[in-house]
Amino acid sequence: MVHEDCELSGNADQKFKYEEYLSEKRTTVFPWLVCGLGALFFCYEYFLRILPSVMTEDLLKMFSISGVAFGNLVAFYYYAYTPMQLPVGIMMDRFGPRKLLVFASLVCVLGTYLFAHHYLPTAQLGRFLVGFGSAFAFVGVLKLAALWLPPSRFAFIAGMATSLGMVGAMIGDIVLSKLVVVLGSNTTLYLSALAGIGLTIAMWYVIPETKAVQTKTVSASSQLSYREFFKAVFKLCKNPHMWLVGVIGSCLYLSLSGFAEIWGIPYLIRVYGLSSVSAATSISFVFLGWAIGSPLVGWISDKIGNRRYPIIGGSLLGSLLFLFLIYFPLIARQYLEILLFTFGLCSSTQIIVFPIARELNVPALAGTALAMTNLLVMLSGVLSQPLIGKALDVFTGIHVKGDLMAFSIRSFQHALTIIPIAFVLAAILTLFVKETSSF
Repeated sequence: MVHEDCELSGNADQKFKYEEYLSEKRTTVFPWLVCGLGALFFCYEYFLRILPSVMTEDLLKMFSISGVAFGNLVAFYYYAYTPMQLPVGIMMDRFGPRKLLVFASLVCVLGTYLFAHHYLPTAQLGRFLVGFGSAFAFVGVLKLAALWLPPSRFAFIAGMATSLGMVGAMIGDIVLSKLVVVLGSNTTLYLSALAGIGLTIAMWYVIPETKAVQTKTVSASSQLSYREFFKAVFKLCKNPHMWLVGVIGSCLYLSLSGFAEIWGIPYLIRVYGLSSVSAATSISFVFLGWAIGSPLVGWISDKIGNRRYPIIGGSLLGSLLFLFLIYFPLIARQYLEILLFTFGLCSSTQIIVFPIARELNVPALAGTALAMTNLLVMLSGVLSQPLIGKALDVFTGIHVKGDLMAFSIRSFQHALTIIPIAFVLAAILTLFVKETSSF
């Protein structure tokens, strides 16, 4: 009995010291390191997300598939990513991000390895696993920010996380397109998997368990039982503003899911006559616009105390820019990188939907609210990637299989017109969203 009492006392003492250690950490630069490492995982998963776009021609020929089949292959990422968002949010709120992010990183590594095998069902499984692991990334870094940093910094952190994701995409477009040419797709994929192993180790040793932090940062009134928690989730799903915010984010995200992540490079190759490396470099300017714009618009939104105005302005201007880009290629060719960069900058106002979602709900449901929003946003990838591929097949007027250059220029223009239409819809819907900024 004495031994057990001593052991319990020792455990309690260790727990107290650990909580004291975490409390001290939160007053230093350590929170920024933790959130930065989480953002680095988001950067890595985005790097993996755009991988197929830099090897479009290789994949079309390798599997001898049509446009809709290629869109479907790439969309296997979203088939796993999208439905996992709400479960991921619930798990983040209940169990904390550390172990979940480490597990997710390992799944991404396995999926990347499988995608390197030149057999379509295996490639689809690999893509599915990458999407499954990636589902934890963005919600994870936002949960880390909600736990470790003050609310006044949240919009900025959401923007910075997105910015790092865009850096991952830029690296993917520029570096991977060259690596595929020099080393081949298989070696490039194996190297990508190896990088993921290193990141997994870093997250395991740097990111601490956060239950102790959570009890310090969330007030006692917002600590919910399981029953209360799921009742609150149901109430969250009945909130029409949450659905509005998700649809707006989904419309604006088409700039990436429907264009920059998959069809942008093939479009520039076919319509502008660029090489695969040049097209990848040009498309990286969309990601650069997002990288700079995401923290900038988050900061502006906090500064002016308004969430809606930046979204409306970015949506309308982005729609006009994209229409010019696809319907006036001869003129746009002279300003291609500037147009793509500005289009990405305007599209990045999408990031504001996440602070809105967080501010519409109680702190204990932060992860779930963010996850629900991200789920709706990612539906744009599920729907748009195969849909645009199908439109290319239909508007071309012939059954295209294994040949990118067989798609007509007019078919690309018609298929991509869905993007500016969605941007205008986003601007209109934003007028009906409740203003939530209180800074």
